[in-house]
Amino acid sequence: MKHVLSISAALLLAASQAQPAMAQKNGNLVSQAVAAEGGADALRALKGLSIRAQVKYWGPEQSETPGGEARVYGDGNLTITWDLARGMARTEFDRDQKYPAPEKLKYTETVTPTMGMLTNQQGANSAMSGVRLATHLRELTRASPILMLTALDQPASVGPMGPQRMGKQSMPAVSLTAGGTKFTVLFDSKTKLPAVIRTRDDDNVVGDANYDLELGDWKTVGGAKIAHSLSYKINGVEVQRITYTNVSANPSIAADAFNIPDNVKSAAKGPATGNVPYQWVLRRQFLSRYADTDAIIYPPGGSLKLVELAPNVQHVQGAGANNLIVAMKDHLVVVDAPYGDLQTSQVIKLAKDKYPGKPIRTLILSHHHNDHSGGTRGFVAEGAQVIVAAPGKAHFERTLKMPHTVVPDELQKKGRLAIKVVEVKDAMTLKDDSGEEIRLYNIPNPHVNGYLLVHVAKENIIYTTDLLSPRGPQVDRTPGTIAVGDALKKYGIKGATIAGGHGTTGKQSDMAAALGMEVGAR
Repeated sequence: MKHVLSISAALLLAASQAQPAMAQKNGNLVSQAVAAEGGADALRALKGLSIRAQVKYWGPEQSETPGGEARVYGDGNLTITWDLARGMARTEFDRDQKYPAPEKLKYTETVTPTMGMLTNQQGANSAMSGVRLATHLRELTRASPILMLTALDQPASVGPMGPQRMGKQSMPAVSLTAGGTKFTVLFDSKTKLPAVIRTRDDDNVVGDANYDLELGDWKTVGGAKIAHSLSYKINGVEVQRITYTNVSANPSIAADAFNIPDNVKSAAKGPATGNVPYQWVLRRQFLSRYADTDAIIYPPGGSLKLVELAPNVQHVQGAGANNLIVAMKDHLVVVDAPYGDLQTSQVIKLAKDKYPGKPIRTLILSHHHNDHSGGTRGFVAEGAQVIVAAPGKAHFERTLKMPHTVVPDELQKKGRLAIKVVEVKDAMTLKDDSGEEIRLYNIPNPHVNGYLLVHVAKENIIYTTDLLSPRGPQVDRTPGTIAVGDALKKYGIKGATIAGGHGTTGKQSDMAAALGMEVGAR
């Protein structure tokens, strides 16, 4: 008994000695970083900043080839007025978008700790959604030049963390809770400066992901060192780069710089909490295709609905991107899987309610972009095989096996299931003895390498997206619509109903000119 007690006492003594040592190590990393940034006094004197910057955006989930190089979205200029002391900022965006379509964008985001406002280039104001506000505030905290001062002043917010990797480097690190977010801060062993500010995020395609802000090009401003190069990466792939070109400390800030009109305040929401879809919000903004709504996939008060194109064919509309449901004799086939589990779960319910007793056995993906494939895992959790265009098989086999533990989805909860991915090189037909046929054509196009045009043959319904997504009677003639028209001519398809992956539906005959076909083609 004495021997047992002596071992327990020794363990308790070792633990009690280790905790102060670990706390001292954490404190040393933080205090060294504060000193390297110019010292606590210089950082305390930093009450606000005026910043001019250049920005560039990329999208790995919108690559030309599945799993390929991230697509360049565009670039632009930022003007930031930042009240560090009160946690308020106004960011003016002047963007030159290259993809998915060339356009000039000017808008302003104003945020306070409790609400946010968007101002478009016509000067109209609107309340910022709670998820967008939460995301903006988190990223302000991440990039704040006084983040380490906050850690110094609040030692209880700092926790132990073993060395962390950035690329091939192993770097000393601490955990830091600030603004309600748990960050991991990696330090440069030589300069003692913070090198990476990391969060562990959920991504609807790759699952658990490191989202890193890599800091560099430190310059002295108002007595404090401020990073002028800010590179944002997800799992090591750069998605945003901000380069400060001019920074002024403690500028004169107009009294009304962060004012939000009463009519906007009445509609404003506080920052969202819980499982905020940070990566979706950020990277749809980078793409300039973000619907600013707390409903995520549809406008406030909206919902998914089934639009019947034939008794056994339903077009799922109402969200930012659509699905198609085809009822075969004893099972269902779904086309496309927008967003993530949020939309997929609703589509599964709609499908089962409409066609009770028919399991979803097949998911067809038009292409790999995340606004059409991000919900794939939910259908796999239902037991569906996945059909993709070549060369997408390896990409989907890899991503479907990635863990989703930050925000567990249905596939993660069900554990390891058999994942079957089938690749269409040129063409494939799905059919049963009811006479139903779904013909899949991997067509050349200007959008992606690997794209399936879907033809529900008996009902003569074409599902296509991005190349052509009907939104009204007027359809422009573009390289994308011409690619669809060429495919329809090649396969002898006439008089079809076109169901869009975005938008609604239209008639092939009404789009003849845009498709490069004879007007009145039937």
